Amino acid sequence: MSELQVFVRQVLSGHKRSVARAISLVENEDPIKFPLLEALYPHTGTAYVLGITGSPGAGKSSLVDRLIDYLRGQGKQVGVLAVDPTSPYTGGALLGDRVRMVRHATDTGVYIRSMGTRGNLGGLSRSSREVIRILDACGCDVILVETVGVGQSELDVMHVADSVAVVLHPGAGDVVQAFKAGIMEIADLFIVNKADLPGADKVVSEIREMLDVSKKETPWRPPVVKASSKEEQGINEIWQATQDHVHYLKESGLLEARRS
Repeated sequence: MSELQVFVRQVLSGHKRSVARAISLVENEDPIKFPLLEALYPHTGTAYVLGITGSPGAGKSSLVDRLIDYLRGQGKQVGVLAVDPTSPYTGGALLGDRVRMVRHATDTGVYIRSMGTRGNLGGLSRSSREVIRILDACGCDVILVETVGVGQSELDVMHVADSVAVVLHPGAGDVVQAFKAGIMEIADLFIVNKADLPGADKVVSEIREMLDVSKKETPWRPPVVKASSKEEQGINEIWQATQDHVHYLKESGLLEARRS
């Protein structure tokens, strides 16, 4: 058995150090990248990928932390890919997202990987798609992809996720912001986070107004869920909304189309 075959077996068995090494090799464009991904590819396609995007400070990391709790409670293996901005001066990145999820570090059923954008625009790292494949192959049931705190045009997450949740929060701008195209149009689900703050209901009604006048012709109308990481509110509703979306994608045949 070749060295590559042994390595692939270790990744498929969920051996954390091998998974970490595989991701690093892919990120660093090592020559082994393509043979490795080719060997892993037949074992992918079973994980559900949920993209979580939104502006800086919307509470994405805290929300992901609560979702990990919820999914582990259901016995699911969880992979997390958290992308942080990279310094244009030093090329380094403060991988702060995982600081908020550090309590899951010793859980064998959770694999958290933080990555810098390395100058890539679009809200994700250049190798995000390949990393998702590796997490899928190593046995994750659900992969949560948290983008950089994004603006209105960083839309790469729609190309790698089965469902996209856009996280908003009170005090992030007026109704004009909500009506702008781009990031709002890729949402399969809207989460109004920090719902314990005043103004949350106003944000919900503004999003619903936007959906009423939207020209996006699809039978799926993105639900709007209120949540609070602080008060652990709305996590069950978020997961239920994602499962409704998966059901819609499967029934309409869009799941296969999106993945291909």
